[in-house]
Amino acid sequence: MSSTELPDLLRRLHAELESADSLDEESRKLLKVLARDLQKFESHVSATRSFAVHFEAEHPGLAAILRQIADAFGKAGI
Repeated sequence: MSSTELPDLLRRLHAELESADSLDEESRKLLKVLARDLQKFESHVSATRSFAVHFEAEHPGLAAILRQIADAFGKAGI
């Protein structure tokens, strides 16, 4: 999964949730929680990359670890 696929999938999930008439309320709630959690996770990946840039000059070891974490997310398709 590329880095652009998750945002696209989240948009599609929201669109499907809005148009799905046959979902019971409990299923709808669970899927909305999942979508919200995925959006939060995606923003954490972005923040991790930003932190790596921020810490690069004064804390290169920390920045390297943060980049590795962001790369691991990317390899996992997140």
